[in-house]
Amino acid sequence: MSLAGKTIIMSGGSRGIGEAIAIRAAKDGANVALLAKTTEPHPKLPGTIYTAAAAIEEAGGKALPLVGDVRDDDFVIDAVARTAEAFGGIDIVVNNASAIDLSNTADISMKKYDLMNDINTRGSFLLAKSAIEWLKKSDNAHILTLSPPISLDPKWFTKHTAYTIAKYGMSLVTLGLSEELREFGIAANSLWPRTAIDTAAVRNVVGAGLVSHSRTPAIMADAAYEILTKPSRELTGQFLIDDDVLEDAGVTDFSVYLNGGTEEDLALDFWVEPKGPHNPELRMH
Repeated sequence: MSLAGKTIIMSGGSRGIGEAIAIRAAKDGANVALLAKTTEPHPKLPGTIYTAAAAIEEAGGKALPLVGDVRDDDFVIDAVARTAEAFGGIDIVVNNASAIDLSNTADISMKKYDLMNDINTRGSFLLAKSAIEWLKKSDNAHILTLSPPISLDPKWFTKHTAYTIAKYGMSLVTLGLSEELREFGIAANSLWPRTAIDTAAVRNVVGAGLVSHSRTPAIMADAAYEILTKPSRELTGQFLIDDDVLEDAGVTDFSVYLNGGTEEDLALDFWVEPKGPHNPELRMH
């Protein structure tokens, strides 16, 4: 199955994993609407909604940059309407926008707590909710949320409870919508990386020292592509890990995704267990 002619509406996407997913879809000739705030480049965060849109067009797709805040109900509802009007419908929702703060409970401000939950959980819920009526009209509708598998092992709450709550909230959106929308043939799944991915967030929040211990965003883009080209009635309610998805698709050489190090050097992401040669002691936190 191809994404040619399919319409994706994505929160975020001006850089990093979101942009990589958008460009991969654009290579098939997909239409991509980006909902993002970044109109001017940041000193530490290269890329804007307009540079991402240009990259989508260059890859062979059609782009619709929509500047606004995913926390703004009116903006999101209008963005969905404008996307459907521009491209004749909506087939795929990608909940990519996410805020991160790894502070512990004593140190995090409630402003940051609210920001993470408003963007991560509420934003994902709002965008998916707003697109449901259009997704019902698609012959292969998907909601893909970039969030982790839910584990109640206390170790995942040791250092950053607030962030864990916000990311698990996104995963609960997947879990709930997968059942609620199953009868309409709308798939809802989550995708998460096994290892650190070289993005601005990793460099600026977690630490630049992880760059050589990371994979490139291409692994997430390729995994997302595999999910979004599956029949929606056959794959829903799953919490998928990038290298598992690609392994199931027949990929055996993951060295193409390395970012300067080796497989043994890769740092595990939050909320995932080691697989293969990954060192369980080398983790993002």
